[in-house]
Amino acid sequence: MGLQGNTKGDDFLKNRCVIVGGARINNYDFVKNHIKEDDFIIYCDGGLSHLEGLGGSVDLIIGDFDSHENPNMDKETIVLPTVKDDTDTVYAVKEAVKRGFRDFVMVGVIGGRFDHTLGNLSMLLYLDNLGAKAMLVDDYSEITLLSAKDGAPSECRVKDDCKYFSIICAEKKASGITIRNAKYEVEDFEMTNDTPIGVSNEVKKNKEAVIEIREGKIFVIKVVSE
Repeated sequence: MGLQGNTKGDDFLKNRCVIVGGARINNYDFVKNHIKEDDFIIYCDGGLSHLEGLGGSVDLIIGDFDSHENPNMDKETIVLPTVKDDTDTVYAVKEAVKRGFRDFVMVGVIGGRFDHTLGNLSMLLYLDNLGAKAMLVDDYSEITLLSAKDGAPSECRVKDDCKYFSIICAEKKASGITIRNAKYEVEDFEMTNDTPIGVSNEVKKNKEAVIEIREGKIFVIKVVSE
């Protein structure tokens, strides 16, 4: 592993980390709306193909450069070996955690190779276990994890500008699930990870759907556009 470019002295000035992977992005406008000017942005190998489409801002480059050549920019660069335990994206997440980040947006990490998609989805669980929060964004949706911890219920809200929303059990079982202000509502529902019963719900017009969970973890997918 080698280091090039700048050091990480100013990382602490930025509160949120954006990680850019190499999966295809078609709707750059939608994805760019999730990136703030003061975000710390990490590009992972093939994610460098999105550099122009996402506006060109970069703070750190990480990769083994088997998908994209090393641009040799005047930016901090971590060169990884091609034979390693973690993917470039997973390494980037762990590196950002080491630097103190606890709020993440990950783009270019869904689609293409399904094994990479599932691996990146698992980062929501990894970060949640560390007490961090994260969102995965693709061309038309946002994916987060709703987690109930230490017996305390947790909730999130979905606005009616969302076309659809789905909930998928992220563990063997999730219980105490309540959904209000939606086309399909439940009260104190139990969900398992072998039945995708929570797919394609809709928010009632002029309402804000409320999703509550008392035990376990669920993925919440908001489909904003198609």
